[in-house]
Amino acid sequence: MRLREIISKAEVKYLLLILVLSFGISSTALYLLGMSWFIPQFLALALGDSINPCTFVVYTLFLIALSVKGLSRRQLYIVGSSFIVAVYASYYTLGLGLSLIAGRIPLHWAAYFALVFGAYTIVTGIMERSRVVGKGLVRKRAFSEEATVVGGLILGLTVSTTLLPCSAGPYLVYAAVISRGSTPMVFLMLTLYNLIFVLPLTVILLTMGGLRESKEFSQAMVRHSPELSVVAGVLLIGMGAWLMCLT
Repeated sequence: MRLREIISKAEVKYLLLILVLSFGISSTALYLLGMSWFIPQFLALALGDSINPCTFVVYTLFLIALSVKGLSRRQLYIVGSSFIVAVYASYYTLGLGLSLIAGRIPLHWAAYFALVFGAYTIVTGIMERSRVVGKGLVRKRAFSEEATVVGGLILGLTVSTTLLPCSAGPYLVYAAVISRGSTPMVFLMLTLYNLIFVLPLTVILLTMGGLRESKEFSQAMVRHSPELSVVAGVLLIGMGAWLMCLT
């Protein structure tokens, strides 16, 4: 019982850290860009995407694979950082493609999509249905790749393709909104969004104190998949309602 209480407190502490950093970084950046009005909507989409259980499922597989390879803490930080960099770069690239597509989609279509995908996320979360595509491929690649910078980059690029179908809802809606702006603004907004997207992974890697603690926290988030899915779905539905009010 005591161990369970300690783990629960750790979960709360690091989730609060993620939320505080997410709000601080995004609020400051959007304020400097003169977009203070967009802070709630941005947080709803970026946080809804970053706390997506699919991300924690994939990251847990990565940490479990590293745990059997006997890495030192320094090696863990190097390989883990390369993995996160690869996820950021590939997800950013996917965002550019989505922005090109979403720019041709009427906003009310994006609103309908947000409502439907949000409901789908809630239902699959309550039913505890996994939305990770190609989990077997990720598991195989995670355990077959060498625990090196190159291996981390390759694995990060691979898993990004499994995350998009699971998080397509908030990312597509976000792309539809920012694609109405100038090209430089699209680049800036994607930079900020993906910074928040990988923030939970970065927090887990750098602040948990070791591979065992990182793995335990990531696994704890997977156990809370139903709750996280409901939160993500509610945030997306709220975004859809906001878009409906605009159109």
